[in-house]
Amino acid sequence: MDFFSINPYTGKEIGAHIAHTEEETVHILQNAQSAFSSWREVPIAERALLMTQAGQVLRDNIGAYAQMITTEMGKPITESRAEVHKCAWVCDYYAENASHFLADEVIQTDAQKSFVRHDPIGCVLAIMPWNFPFWQVFRFAAPTLLAGNTALLKHAPNVFGCAKMIEDVFRQAGFPSGVFQNLIIPHQQIESVIAHDAIRAVTLTGSEGAGAAVAQIAGRHLKRTILELGGNNAFIVWEDADIDQAVKTALTARMLNGGQSCIAAKRFILLEGIYDEFVAKFTEAVRQLVAGDPMEANTQIGPLARKDLADKLQQQIVASIDTGAQLLLGGKRQDCFHEPTVLGDVQPGMPVFDEETFGPVAAMIRAKDEMHAFALSEQSKYGLGVTVCTTDIERALSYASHVSDGAYFINELVKSDPRLPFGGEKHSGYGRELGKDGMLAFVNRKTVYVKK
Repeated sequence: MDFFSINPYTGKEIGAHIAHTEEETVHILQNAQSAFSSWREVPIAERALLMTQAGQVLRDNIGAYAQMITTEMGKPITESRAEVHKCAWVCDYYAENASHFLADEVIQTDAQKSFVRHDPIGCVLAIMPWNFPFWQVFRFAAPTLLAGNTALLKHAPNVFGCAKMIEDVFRQAGFPSGVFQNLIIPHQQIESVIAHDAIRAVTLTGSEGAGAAVAQIAGRHLKRTILELGGNNAFIVWEDADIDQAVKTALTARMLNGGQSCIAAKRFILLEGIYDEFVAKFTEAVRQLVAGDPMEANTQIGPLARKDLADKLQQQIVASIDTGAQLLLGGKRQDCFHEPTVLGDVQPGMPVFDEETFGPVAAMIRAKDEMHAFALSEQSKYGLGVTVCTTDIERALSYASHVSDGAYFINELVKSDPRLPFGGEKHSGYGRELGKDGMLAFVNRKTVYVKK
């Protein structure tokens, strides 16, 4: 079976990838299992040095990696370069902090000595998406490998070129054979891979349906999972906010990566007193965005990654307009490209309110007051993150406990940071990546008790 990488901007084939046979897949799994027995014994300092070298490989080859990201999934080249830089950052961060995070945790009891140590568990399977094809992988791989585990990557089929480059990063950095490997397989083979004795845990970033399916399979085999799924983030603007700054933040929060992000702001919940001003300024800012060839440095909006994604977004927009939303800007689609779109007077029950919209459409929603704004925010099956824009920081902090999402940002777009735990609640998944939590996600927290 062959997989083909198609440039979403040109529609041309840019790569072909031959799937691993079942026999090859089993051999890869056995390699991961064998490599674990020796990799776990490598001192943390040596693992950290290799991870630092991986970060340098990323920086040294940023042009080639960014070009592959852009040609395979269409994001503007400047954003692709920023993505690679962020991957190098996460390598450095965990290389610098691994020893501290993995140190024994002494707990005073009536024992002579009692503590928790952190041992690796084995091979972790990562099932990753196409929207941040390097970052999603490195934010998992850096802590997982430094903890002493081995890793297998099953990437999205439209970015298998990126997957091969990522595997080569670790090879160039000097990681031993079998520590990080790439699987070119169809979805149908995932169940047998998860069932294999070599796999001890699974992490998935993707759709709600994919997460539920993988969790069910992993649960049958009693293997732990982390799921980072969809989002329908609210961006709440209070009447005392700096509107110009809020608009600037909102524009990035919605349009970064063409809006193709689980943590993108999708529902803009605006108090009535500033609704008209915010919508007018935001719409004008969207109108000024430069769309075009994503390989050009001045391009801000490129194509969506696939035509079916543009088709689905168009259906959500049309259905919302049919039920009363006002088309304020955009609304048209051609092949993989969808115009940046602003919809006004959006209400619960419309697709752009209820569903995750994976593309450049912003839904403008009126709120009577602050409590109504939070109530609208909570009116979602997702729970990834919320932004509140205000000059009253203490008042905003007082509402933090009212938000059920995994992240609460004040005057900033929701984003991932290597230093902070990241993950969602409700249908946005469970578990945490990044920060110390990300390193301890796939370790055996082993209790050691000593008595005379």
